[in-house]
Amino acid sequence: MQASMTDSLPTLTSERIFALLSERFDQRFLSLKDLPHPSLFKDMEKAVGRITAAIRQQETIVLIGDYDVDGVISTSIMKLFFASIDYPLVWIIPNRFRDGYGLSTTLIPRIKEADLIITVDNGISAVEAANACRELGIDLIITDHHIVPEVVPEAYAIVNQKQKACHFPYAEVCGAQIAWYLCSALNQSLGSNIDMKGYLELVSVAVIADIMPLQHINRAMVQAGIKLLKQSQRPWIRAFKEQSHKDTLTSEDIAFFLAPLLNSAGRLEDASLAVDFVCSRTIYDARVHLEQLMALNEQRKGLEQEITNEAIERADSSTKVIVVSSEGWHEGVVGIVAARIARKFEKPAIVLNQTGTLCKGSGRSFNGCNLFSLVDTQRGILEKFGGHSVAIGLSIRADRLEQFRQGLHTYAATHCSEERCVDPDILGLLPFACINFSLLGLIAQFEPFGEANSKPKFVTRNIEILAVQKMGKEGNHLRMTLREADTIHQAVQFKTYEKYMPGERVDIVYTLSENHFRGTATIQLMVERIIRSVS
Repeated sequence: MQASMTDSLPTLTSERIFALLSERFDQRFLSLKDLPHPSLFKDMEKAVGRITAAIRQQETIVLIGDYDVDGVISTSIMKLFFASIDYPLVWIIPNRFRDGYGLSTTLIPRIKEADLIITVDNGISAVEAANACRELGIDLIITDHHIVPEVVPEAYAIVNQKQKACHFPYAEVCGAQIAWYLCSALNQSLGSNIDMKGYLELVSVAVIADIMPLQHINRAMVQAGIKLLKQSQRPWIRAFKEQSHKDTLTSEDIAFFLAPLLNSAGRLEDASLAVDFVCSRTIYDARVHLEQLMALNEQRKGLEQEITNEAIERADSSTKVIVVSSEGWHEGVVGIVAARIARKFEKPAIVLNQTGTLCKGSGRSFNGCNLFSLVDTQRGILEKFGGHSVAIGLSIRADRLEQFRQGLHTYAATHCSEERCVDPDILGLLPFACINFSLLGLIAQFEPFGEANSKPKFVTRNIEILAVQKMGKEGNHLRMTLREADTIHQAVQFKTYEKYMPGERVDIVYTLSENHFRGTATIQLMVERIIRSVS
């Protein structure tokens, strides 16, 4: 973002900031009493009736989850609920590398003795596997939140808020929320009298990790969940707080620390490790599982950086969509790398691992481009394809890769806007004199921040750098003292090797935070970008 692009930004006051943040919400903030009834989901009552009958008839129930955080949490909610009612539940999270995604035909030999199969966070595209279940006489209940395809699996019941004739009023909810609703309805059907509110601390992690909009009931559930996390006695939460030296967890802690930790298991090894962690019965078990996940997460970070560096070298920045591939890239991290490449080149990016004659990987959007619609124009040459507007997964034969790249470039050249707009999360120009604890309190009213309710960013121009100091083991973080007019504030910038000199004048893009150290609270500017070209 160039300095000239901030010229049209309004100068802010506290009143203006409150008004702009309020515009994000079409209605009043919702609370848990506003949650819609489970029966509004199409097939929910049918699913609950079948599961209740299976429990009373002592049938074998198998749960199929997914290997991302939403799938892990969905599986954990079901596992913990069934443990609470003292009923044996067989659960499987498919291995990314051996089994592929969700309910698939590769799992059939392992689940053929089941009487009832339930999916969470997957299954809406499992047409072949559903047919196999039917042939074996196994009833299938699909609970999923993803886009419903043209051909829908034949199942006993499908609970998905995006299917036709579903009266649930909110389209953007995650798999764990549907799993929670299913357990809540089961709780009532069975007369189990289990406190379902206690499960919201799990739900809040999934809503944030799966990048659901933090509005309507999502905000209410996350807000309640974060309050529960603060006092949680679940061993896995206690162990994570202990390791991270935190008394409570914010939405940012979940998004940037806890979620990647849980994701690392499915990305590099097996997501069942993350379920074992979440469902730990003792603090000792939780600590052991946490050590395993931390080791995998460190390995993930190393692979991610290595592949990112290679992908940057291979990228052709002249194309409208970056498409890079190589043999030996770890399939579990290419999605993260695609997000990094998209930010680096400020355009959509697709990163693929090639194994033999097949390339498989993920893509991430940039600047509002609907990546799903864009890649859908090339569906005819793809082996597999799925996803949504900002993230997609695909596989393609290596000999068709250049045709794919050129097809995307040609279509994007005529259909995708190249207009570089100011970051929509930037509210406006904020004078340093307006930054105080009262303003921080005003902003805090709109927490938790996340998708569709991002933490507000501000721009202040013509800042003088009074002092700058390197931080961190690698010296890639900066602590700065900044002055605008007669007001001085402390600031930090992470992950940068740029050098700045005292006396230099710059523009800054930043968010505000409250820093606590030795019992003292101070205001800290979290600098996202420093712009040297001051007009």
